[in-house]
Amino acid sequence: MQEREQIIQAYVEAYNQFDVEGMLAHLDENVQFENVANGEVNLHLEGKEAIRQQAEQSKGYFSERCQTIMSFKHENDSCEIEVDYEAVLAMDLPMGLKKGDRIQLEGRSIFQFKNDKIIALTDIS
Repeated sequence: MQEREQIIQAYVEAYNQFDVEGMLAHLDENVQFENVANGEVNLHLEGKEAIRQQAEQSKGYFSERCQTIMSFKHENDSCEIEVDYEAVLAMDLPMGLKKGDRIQLEGRSIFQFKNDKIIALTDIS
């Protein structure tokens, strides 16, 4: 369990630093990613390369961003974290948010593991 927490902490730290290679370091080649907002899947990615492309693209959305891990919950081959998320937009978004607006959310992420690699990641907000 401690190994998983270290992997997750490294992933989150890389995310906060806009370090795409660091984010990918512990992902399986065939990793699955889903983003769920308001109970609906709004993004589904398959494979490390698809996640790389999305992560590179999303770097331009924010001038700063920070996920803070509030708790860990371990179950068999998965670990769920609760996070506080804060970001500052680097561009206007279609939903009416403007460059410089600060976003604050609470959410959770579920990491599924196999052989110390992340095989699935679901972000829920």
